[in-house]
Amino acid sequence: MNDANQEINPTNTETRSQMTLEAPEQKLVSIDQFAEIELRVALVEEAESIPKSKKLLKLQVFLGEKLGRRQILAGIAQYTSPEALIGKKIIVVANLQPATLMGLQSQGMLLAVQNEDSSKVEVIQAPEGFEPGARIR
Repeated sequence: MNDANQEINPTNTETRSQMTLEAPEQKLVSIDQFAEIELRVALVEEAESIPKSKKLLKLQVFLGEKLGRRQILAGIAQYTSPEALIGKKIIVVANLQPATLMGLQSQGMLLAVQNEDSSKVEVIQAPEGFEPGARIR
């Protein structure tokens, strides 16, 4: 196999090894630290733009009978409309310490995926059949 094929063939063991060695350094968390993060399914009941903010949306979410309703602010206004989120079951960090943004309290954080240059962002939705409050493990 020639060198050109090795460069573009990520299934080649030698190439994968080189890719691993050249991977950027990441901050690692322990399994115990990860276990502390409480990911839950939340139903978006309301969503609206925040005046004077180009980035933030204000969501009212329901996390089931045990955890109730919460307000979450999310920096996704450039990528989705508030109306597109209403009725969606999303994944949120339910035990995040509250934060105040633009004078409003955020009581969690939604999970979203973005491409490398951040030109596309999508909110991660729960698989069908899971109700608000279901825990992601």
